[in-house]
Amino acid sequence: MALSRWSRHALAITLASLLTQHAAAQTAPAAPVTPTPAVLPVRIGLIAPLSGPSSDFGLPVLHGARMAVDEINAAGGYLGRPIELVVHDDKGVPDTGLAASQAMVASGVLAAIGFCNTGVAVKSVGVFQQAQVPLIVPCSAGAPVTRQFPPPGSYIFRNAPSDSIQAPFVVNDLIRRGWTRVAIFADKTPYGESGLRDVEAAMASHQLKPVHVERFDLGVKDLTAGLQRARQAGANVIFSYTVGPENAAIALSREALKWDVPQVGGWPLSFPFFIAGGGSAAEGALMAQSFIAEPSNERRAAFLASYARRHQGPPAVPMAAAQSYDAMYLLTYAIFAVRSKLDGPAIKQALENLPRTYYGVVATYDRPFTPEDKEAMTSNMLVMGQVKKGKVTFAYPEDARRNLFIQRKR
Repeated sequence: MALSRWSRHALAITLASLLTQHAAAQTAPAAPVTPTPAVLPVRIGLIAPLSGPSSDFGLPVLHGARMAVDEINAAGGYLGRPIELVVHDDKGVPDTGLAASQAMVASGVLAAIGFCNTGVAVKSVGVFQQAQVPLIVPCSAGAPVTRQFPPPGSYIFRNAPSDSIQAPFVVNDLIRRGWTRVAIFADKTPYGESGLRDVEAAMASHQLKPVHVERFDLGVKDLTAGLQRARQAGANVIFSYTVGPENAAIALSREALKWDVPQVGGWPLSFPFFIAGGGSAAEGALMAQSFIAEPSNERRAAFLASYARRHQGPPAVPMAAAQSYDAMYLLTYAIFAVRSKLDGPAIKQALENLPRTYYGVVATYDRPFTPEDKEAMTSNMLVMGQVKKGKVTFAYPEDARRNLFIQRKR
């Protein structure tokens, strides 16, 4: 695969340096020459919804990770051993995800990347924890995903922005705009439940309460009645928390009522389900974003160009692809930092103490994790995105300017 100039330069410097350091640490007296055994790959798991309703953001997770793997292998892999992705499809279904997680761990992967749906992740992360297989979550944003185990012993890491930072970030923007009479529309999944709690907590920190809360089941096509209740309550903004076509159902029902209030939310408002499904009703919607598919600097331009060459166009959900790409590199950096037996506990410890900064496409990762903190993202890494002419772009010109410089964790 042809690498971009930035990718070749970064890989040549970084992986060569890591190889040299690792080789020096492993130097031993020469041994008698023996037949060369077959080179065993370093097996890394990847689990995501690759089919079904959530595949719009599951497939970019796979594509982003594979891009990174191909680049790493082109640069020599791990001490000559190729990285091999062991891929499982969770279909966005919790029981399927649990079975796939069990099969993946049983196959002997050293570490894994995965999960897009909060309900699937919450049911499955315990499999990786019990097996002591480090897992980086590049997609699922539900706050409970990383809170099931005490941080020092947890093998569950995340480089996607948790809803615990997305919700306050969006609420702060609403207050800035004067939109304080908020109606929350949240689905009845674990994602909607945790998102509702996060928005209510963020509002409470400003002594505010939602004027209306509407809960709904997945698959609902018409939310006119709920929107009428929100309008009667005096709402001047709709905060939606769901990941599928229900976001579009909110927008279309609002348009049918001729109720001209903005729709805001977390990153799912950047999904095709919403933008294509909502059409003109999706225009102007605002959402939290860690990565917008614009070539605002060399790292992002190289990533987007490489992705487009491989897949004949940009990622359907750019955040999912970029965060998965970075997650694969973070795992690789941790693997190179291991100075003992290469296993789950050693990789966990390396992730918590990465000795080198990884200059990623979403962020600059300088000590992204510690034993007490398994979240790589902080709110300064977020920007407000807005749907304009069917695409997500920067809501504020100052964010576009600030995005020239990739942020670090605070």
